[in-house]
Amino acid sequence: MRIRLLGTGTPTPSLKRMCSGYVVETGDDVIVFDHGFGAHHRLLELGIEATRVTHFFCSHLHYDHMGDYPRLLLTRWDQGAGKIPELKVYGPPPIRQVTAALFEQGGAFWPDLVARTEHMCSVSIYQARGGTGARKKPVPEVTELRPNDVTEGKGWKVTTTGVAHFGPQLVSYGFRLDTAEGSFVYSGDSGPCASMVRLAQDCDVLAHMCHYISGTELCPEFAESCMGHMELARLGEQAGVKNLVLSHVTEQIDQAGVRERVVREMATAYRGNIIFGEDLMEIPLQAPAAARLL
Repeated sequence: MRIRLLGTGTPTPSLKRMCSGYVVETGDDVIVFDHGFGAHHRLLELGIEATRVTHFFCSHLHYDHMGDYPRLLLTRWDQGAGKIPELKVYGPPPIRQVTAALFEQGGAFWPDLVARTEHMCSVSIYQARGGTGARKKPVPEVTELRPNDVTEGKGWKVTTTGVAHFGPQLVSYGFRLDTAEGSFVYSGDSGPCASMVRLAQDCDVLAHMCHYISGTELCPEFAESCMGHMELARLGEQAGVKNLVLSHVTEQIDQAGVRERVVREMATAYRGNIIFGEDLMEIPLQAPAAARLL
């Protein structure tokens, strides 16, 4: 089981932090959790080809969490040359409607798909890549999840829970991946809520939004939908999380000295390991270990 961070930023444009994205490799499966703008570029930087991705879990339909979903699906389909199964897609409603509006007849990418499946220039490329017969359009296997749904794969399962983020306008989920090697929990985006405490109970790794310095929230609704640093520390302690990864980091926190202050203050309320997430970082399932001094 290998956990890596693709994007640890927010909708704010940044060359350092792409929008939300995470990838976990377990057995023969490559599972992507969220795929905001820039996350696919990070996937390429890690050397993971889109054709290797087997499952995509979308926490909610904010663009910084699913903007690169079309790129993942189209690249995977185009490069897969009809030789790989359809992408398995999971997320909250209305992800099926969103997917149809992107890829089905009349959708945003329909003219592109018609050209690539009917024009001989594209058909010849498809054949050169090993495709045979008529080139079919992508038909992702989309499942709309409900709270407490459990999705099972080969040697793993993902549990879904509802979280506190932009309701009722959006349905937002957190996910827990359990394997024989360990557990990875991803908050999507969430403010403080009991459901995340339950989902993260005794997990090996929790990657959670750390959006602002506690006490600086812009309004009560802001604090309900986004997580402050001390609220996150208390969640980690209450749930018994072993390794807590700070992600979805804003420019308020992402400043020299402020990062260190945030970690120091969180350590007064949380006794586990704190990891300040960065794009392309690999997260250990076990406690972080210092390298040998040479």
